[in-house]
Amino acid sequence: MNEDLKKYEQTIKPLMGGKRFKHSVNVAKMAVTLAEKFGADVDKAYTAAILHDCQKEIDPDLMLEEAKNSGFYIDPIEIDCPKLWHAPAGAYYVRNVLKITDEEILSAIRFHTVGKADMTDIEKIVFLADTVSAERDYDDVEKYRKIVLDDLDNGMFMILRWSIGKTIGKKDRIPACTLEGYNFYAKYKKEYIL
Repeated sequence: MNEDLKKYEQTIKPLMGGKRFKHSVNVAKMAVTLAEKFGADVDKAYTAAILHDCQKEIDPDLMLEEAKNSGFYIDPIEIDCPKLWHAPAGAYYVRNVLKITDEEILSAIRFHTVGKADMTDIEKIVFLADTVSAERDYDDVEKYRKIVLDDLDNGMFMILRWSIGKTIGKKDRIPACTLEGYNFYAKYKKEYIL
């Protein structure tokens, strides 16, 4: 990995609390591990992962404004769910403030919360690394880590299935791109006993 990219850790540190910063570093570490294992661009994976939550702790009104101005389509269900705004707002910040124009990095940040169909390896890596990073401790996280480290596409199916189930359990709505992602990755499913 290009050590110059470590500057992004110092860029994001003042934007977030210690817990969120630790999470971002852990996501970046997992993203690098996945990129190395699956032959993806390590620098892109690190950059998108370390920056993925850069706007998570800003003022909600500014977050929504940035999300709407991100240049990415925002599903009406996402607009109704403030906890999802930080992803497109993060893509906005990275493009407009940090001047990173790589569309794959921007898209990985934008879709790290909701997923979508036919993601690039970098997009998949950031989405999955966010869900199975070292500090995550939900039930079965160790099993999900193993699945993700075994196969990115099956990992997408399993994590989307888990996420959709969790969302349904809360009686929340699911953005269309998440459902499209689930349907797309269902063809890659491998059976695991969880």
